[in-house]
Amino acid sequence: MEFVFVVPREQLFPEHYPHGVVFFGEGLDEAQVRATWCEHGFFVERAYAERTPSLKQVIPYTVVTRGGEVLLLTRTKRGGDARLHDKLSIGVGGHVEPHDLPARDSDGVSGSSPKDSRRLLRDPVPNATRREVLEEELAVTGSWTLATVGLLNDDSNAVGAVHVGLVQVLEVEGDVQVRELDTLQGSFVTPEELRRQLATGANFETWSSLLVEHLDRMLKPTRAVMA
Repeated sequence: MEFVFVVPREQLFPEHYPHGVVFFGEGLDEAQVRATWCEHGFFVERAYAERTPSLKQVIPYTVVTRGGEVLLLTRTKRGGDARLHDKLSIGVGGHVEPHDLPARDSDGVSGSSPKDSRRLLRDPVPNATRREVLEEELAVTGSWTLATVGLLNDDSNAVGAVHVGLVQVLEVEGDVQVRELDTLQGSFVTPEELRRQLATGANFETWSSLLVEHLDRMLKPTRAVMA
């Protein structure tokens, strides 16, 4: 049974449901967002979360850059989620899982409802980012920094309605290789090329298509949070 990290929609977005990218520092405070999901977040069975729009599954969604170019991924038909087959993506990431909790917080996390799971003490998202980006999907050598950008929300479709993305930029000075070559193909391209592909109807994931127009701003992150 698979469990994923969720936050009640009403706690994350108490006033309105934004569409697209909302940048931290522009009516959205990163510290408050993290405090909200540490206070109100819990782990729930993924099958339940996928059909419950009142819960938002938190996804660290990381754009990988090097020398001003962006890593563009193509998800092949061998990937597990058929909804993503042949899709183009500039975001690396996945669900936050119970083992992403800091060690002292992970004991006893189970159950399929808020009543069955304990409140979190610390943020599991940084560990999920490291696992997804640096251990499972990519092999990164050399130095790197990670900057948080904002939240990405799209309630226009059934998949987006049950997810929210924490948008991050990983800037690498070194080599980046895709680990799962049977399910992913990757290459670095310019932001101009991404905009050209989007304008000509390339098959981008919805979240990635929403990010492309903000790339010039995102490639100049103002604060590195991990190194």
